[in-house]
Parts: sequence; structure tokens; C-alpha cells
Amino acid sequence: MRLIFIRHGDPDYVNDSLTEKGVREAKLLAQRVAGWKDIDEFFVSPLGRAAETASYSLEALGREGTTCDWLREFAYRVDDPITGRNHVPWDFMPSYWTVQDDMSDRDKWIDNALLNSNPKLKDRYKEVVAGIDNILAGYGYVRDGRIYRTDHKTDTWGPGLERPEQDHTLCFFCHFGVTGYITGHLLGISPMQILHGFFMPPTGVTILASEERIPGEVAFRAQVFGDTSHLLGKEPVSPAGYFTNIFSE
Repeated sequence: MRLIFIRHGDPDYVNDSLTEKGVREAKLLAQRVAGWKDIDEFFVSPLGRAAETASYSLEALGREGTTCDWLREFAYRVDDPITGRNHVPWDFMPSYWTVQDDMSDRDKWIDNALLNSNPKLKDRYKEVVAGIDNILAGYGYVRDGRIYRTDHKTDTWGPGLERPEQDHTLCFFCHFGVTGYITGHLLGISPMQILHGFFMPPTGVTILASEERIPGEVAFRAQVFGDTSHLLGKEPVSPAGYFTNIFSE
């Protein structure tokens, strides 16, 4: 199983749409996606900036996407204890979040006092992981603790064996925040580590694939995170969601 997560283009958050730059990014992305002939399904956030981004790629392929409400951005706000701002539940100051040991714990982060100051957050997270797990279960990948199980019976990889082709590929057009929560769940780490330690630029492509080194026992590993090679030499990478300068090749 291969999972591809794509962040929307450069956003106009006020109007929940793309900026002119975001449209250019989305059209360049569509040229890349047009070569992806083996995508089983596309799933799209209901928010305008993600739906607009997806529209160019889906048109290029002559495909349609399934809109999933649980893919909308994870926007349940909390009061930042350092700045006093009421904002989405990430981008906390390093002096705060790095000393909150439970935020880095793959099990305890969800019970962090600050995150739980918004009582809707935990239920929303459960909805998100149920959404991705239900889709995977439909393809025969069933969550069992921190891994997934399949009914595959034959060797899939090992010394002297060829690495198998991925049996299915799914593509999700959504947002950095919700992708952070999903990938944390899939990789077995706290999403706070992803949301504070990684950057997923607008139209960035993140790819996770299943590894089945023991038949029927599946774990996911990231191949790339936030790749924007489709913009290289054509459009600058947008810094939206980044707090330093973009390295430009």
C-alpha cells in the first residue's frame, strides 16, 4: 500500500482559496500528477483551497475524487501559553513544547493539558484516525495495535527476494496539519514531532509506503516528506507555514 498526501497550494486563508501563486503551483503539480496512472482512489478535503488544488490534477487525469469531511484542516484552537494567541494546536514556541514531555510521547500527547483545553480536539483526532484506518481496512489492511495486518501468506521481502510492487496507491489532497496527525498515527510517533520538526510546503508531496517484511505484518515508512520537485526552476517554493528562509536550489 502506498499513500500520497498533497498539501494545497499557496493559500488565501481569508477566502479559503488559492492565491495567484497557489494556482500556478497547483497547475505545475497537475503536470506531475498527470503521469500517475495507477492511483486507485483520490480523496479530497472539503475546504476550498484543497479542493481547488485537487481540481487541476483530477482534470488532467480525467478522474474524480471522494470528498471526506475528516480530511479538513485540524483547526481546533487553543490558547498559546507563551504568546497568548488563540491558534491551531501546533506552532508552539520551542521553549514551551520541548519541555512538555507528554507532547513527544506517542501515546500521551493526546492527553496533554493544553491540547485538552479544547474538548473537541480529542474527538476530532479519533475521527481522523478512524477515517484513514477505515479506508485502509477496505483494502485489507487492518489496524492491530501499532501495526496493520493483512491476509498475505507468501514472503514479500527478504534476502534473495525481490521487493514487491505496492498493490494499491491512494492519493489525498488536504493540509499540513491533518497530514501531520495522520502520518504520526501511521508511523507510530507523536504528531507534535512532525508538526514542529518538519515542513510540508504548499503542493508538497508526502509519500508513505507499507513494508511487509513478515508476511501479513505491515508497518509504514516515509519515502519523502513535502517534496516540491515539480516547482523546481519554474516557481519559488512558498514559505507558508515555515519560520525561516526557504533554501532555493
